[in-house]
Amino acid sequence: MLPEQIAVTLLVADALEALGVPYAIGGSFASALHGVMRATMDVDLVADVHEEDVAPFVQALGDAFYADAEMMRGAIAQHRSFNLIHMDTMFKVDVFVARPRDFDRAQLARRQLHLLAEEPERRAYVASAEDTILAKLEWYRLGGETSERQWRDALGVIKVQGEHLDRTYMRRMAVKLGVADLLDRVLDEAG
Repeated sequence: MLPEQIAVTLLVADALEALGVPYAIGGSFASALHGVMRATMDVDLVADVHEEDVAPFVQALGDAFYADAEMMRGAIAQHRSFNLIHMDTMFKVDVFVARPRDFDRAQLARRQLHLLAEEPERRAYVASAEDTILAKLEWYRLGGETSERQWRDALGVIKVQGEHLDRTYMRRMAVKLGVADLLDRVLDEAG
């Protein structure tokens, strides 16, 4: 990601941390961090955000972001996503509201603090390599198994992380997500 994109991501992470809202950066950003780099036009994160967080979150983001409080409330009520747009760069942050399911809870429990910027040193929470693979496979399935980007991202993380992956966890969670067949296939393809 470009330095401006990292800076925007850190602004959102800072606002969530100030409110005590657990979050994990995922999507292409996480797969690039754990696997193979590729360009992205936005950043995805999962957050355990609730209705009472909306007003202080919007206030913390300030005028730097377009943040529609009503859209956020609707997304929270339906456990969907909402987006934030940084006004100066037009960079988009998609916030996926954590759902009451094992996978979302596990992602937030297993998140890892990663160095995102060096001068000054800045860290943020990123989904684990295993959860990044599982999320990519879930999106691949939901998209009709046609997105080569999702597949390549999952494959790239597996190839880079190799034996460091907790395959027992991945297999257990893949069954719950309904992607066990895809996990077997991508592991086989990765060798």
